[in-house]
Amino acid sequence: MATDTAGRFSPHLRGLTVTSLAAIMGIVAAGVSSVVTAEATNPATSELGLLVLAGAVIVQFPVLRLVGIDVEDFGAKDYLYVAFMTFALWFVCWAILLSTGTTL
Repeated sequence: MATDTAGRFSPHLRGLTVTSLAAIMGIVAAGVSSVVTAEATNPATSELGLLVLAGAVIVQFPVLRLVGIDVEDFGAKDYLYVAFMTFALWFVCWAILLSTGTTL
């Protein structure tokens, strides 16, 4: 029994890893969105910021696979969770950056 779980993440550590990566990627995506839309006349309506968010969501799954999380076991709920967590952190952080006029 112990050899069956060797090298695998516990459910708690798996959830912590997925959530942490989604949160960090959301914050990073907000910073990148701030930088790439700095020259736009209205950064809040620029599609580049949304493309950065989409890229951040897509990039996470190969990174999770590299870390050792079995992405093949993900269902629709897991994919939606990663996308929502990344979006939520991106939205809040980018809104703060836009409202303060800060560019990283």
